[in-house]
Amino acid sequence: MKHRKVGAVMTRDVVTATYDTPFKDVAQLLHRNDISGMPVVDDERHVIGVLSETDLVMRQAEADDPYAPAPTGRRRRRLLPGARERTAKARARTAGQLMSHPPVTVYAEDTVAGAARTMARHRVERLPVLDDEERLVGIVTRRDLLQIFLRPDADIRRDVVQGVLVDTLWPAPQTLAVDVLDGMVTLRGQVERSSEVPVAVRMTRQIDGVVDVVDKLTYRFDDSHLRPTDQARKGVADDWLRKL
Repeated sequence: MKHRKVGAVMTRDVVTATYDTPFKDVAQLLHRNDISGMPVVDDERHVIGVLSETDLVMRQAEADDPYAPAPTGRRRRRLLPGARERTAKARARTAGQLMSHPPVTVYAEDTVAGAARTMARHRVERLPVLDDEERLVGIVTRRDLLQIFLRPDADIRRDVVQGVLVDTLWPAPQTLAVDVLDGMVTLRGQVERSSEVPVAVRMTRQIDGVVDVVDKLTYRFDDSHLRPTDQARKGVADDWLRKL
């Protein structure tokens, strides 16, 4: 199965800052380019951190209020590591002092689905994209990744039939049916073995544009009691079971 790569949906013209870019210049870059964040790079385009509007807002929020009473010595001693970091950012004057690091990145050859999982796992809104030499070549946002869910249902169905049913499970055409509506895939019919059901569902979920899978599959033979070595002799989907 062919999966859409990050390089196909990323923005190549990336606005960046360097470690020494002044705070005010960072704010101007975000405003002038109508973006909410940017990578911070070194002289060789290696990403050393990421800046966002949130970092700038937090910097201002944590800055000292000239009208607030001075903190006591006891309050200073009770600062936790997170509070110390916020205090340091409140005094930041450059992008390098303000950025979040280490950066969460992906590669241009990564799949869009994999990038989406990385984004969700780290709870970030953008991912710098690197080439094989770890240099910045683009940036991908949540909106970019959502493009795969705009695929027509007919294209999704074709990929399920060819990539899952024909290329992997090899069932008789009349034994299985695939219905797709708004990215929701319903699998119906009978496969040969019970172990092929999770394979079909898992592989279908990995196809670009699939929102979810409704499993209505049955099986002719229950092989759940067999040892892995026995299963390996009996079916065409075992290699996929080991990989997934």
